[in-house]
Amino acid sequence: MYPRVKDVKAQDDYKILITFTNDEVKLFDMKPYINKGFFKQLQDKNYFNTVKPFMDSIRWKNGQDLCPDTLYLDSF
Repeated sequence: MYPRVKDVKAQDDYKILITFTNDEVKLFDMKPYINKGFFKQLQDKNYFNTVKPFMDSIRWKNGQDLCPDTLYLDSF
């Protein structure tokens, strides 16, 4: 099992800075997602900036979320 999300902070250019439970800090690029379906609402920067940790992953208030494994494996 990969580490889970401990903290998250929105960054410029639709990236999020994630601290994982193993204390690694990685950057995840949301740009490939924000033009698709349910994620389109994230194009609004004010809304994008409301991301919070939620149940070992991340979530926005209207339910947009990603698998914690995806966040860990696809971050840099």
